[in-house]
Amino acid sequence: MSFGLTNAPATFMELMNRVFYDMLDTSVIVFIDDILVYSKDKETHVKNLNAALQRLRKEKLYAKFSKCEFWLSKVAFLGHVVSAEGIKVDPSKIEAIVKWEAPKSVSEIRSFLGLAGYYRRFVEDYSRIAVPLTSSTKKGEKFVWTDKCEKSFQTLKTRLISAPILTIPVLGQTFTLYTDASGLGLGCVLMQGEQVVAYASRQLKVHEKNYPTHDLELAAVVHAVKIWRDYLYGEKFQIKSDHKSLTCLFNQKELNMRQRRWLELLKDYDCDISIIREKRTW
Repeated sequence: MSFGLTNAPATFMELMNRVFYDMLDTSVIVFIDDILVYSKDKETHVKNLNAALQRLRKEKLYAKFSKCEFWLSKVAFLGHVVSAEGIKVDPSKIEAIVKWEAPKSVSEIRSFLGLAGYYRRFVEDYSRIAVPLTSSTKKGEKFVWTDKCEKSFQTLKTRLISAPILTIPVLGQTFTLYTDASGLGLGCVLMQGEQVVAYASRQLKVHEKNYPTHDLELAAVVHAVKIWRDYLYGEKFQIKSDHKSLTCLFNQKELNMRQRRWLELLKDYDCDISIIREKRTW
């Protein structure tokens, strides 16, 4: 391919996704400038690796042998470790988190939140936990390290150190999307089977604090669908919420403009909304 182009990494990703389109759900993960072929057993790995190499030959694409590595049980990539088990935080980053001392200035809080925010997909309710810290970084706020800040700091450290292994999603299998909302923020969890694919959350914007409960719960669904569009678009998935009125969303006759806009977005997806009746497992 030609280089020196604007958005060259994006162009590479698009090319690889087209080449390996029918293999992305079974054995191939495409990173920026990297291709990972993974499998859970040796026999399957040989088959998948051979298929990937044959596909490159067919499309007349070439890899430099000196830059290739084979038969690795795990691969470190941008602060993550990818293996047949799933995706986890790089142990070297965990070591840095363990040694991180309590911030003594606003800039140090921002540095810690920068690291923690990078791994927020591993932390359930990240935004809610980080509220005291993010509030301390607002413009005009004087630095005061309160007990709430210390509790938030230690809780985030603990969650990051004991971060779970996230599963690698398999396209074609049903996803389950759990969503929830509160007066502080929105939270959601994407699962496949009994395993977590990713966590996501965010704090409420100023105008959203005036939303009624129904709209807040719907906002959580829309937030989740937008950030995980790459996984959910074109796939069958279940949305589970503890707010019963959402189950009647597609049959409601009277909707405000905001709800109509969100409903138009959700109609592009193949999803069902149901109430959480079982105990949460994440």
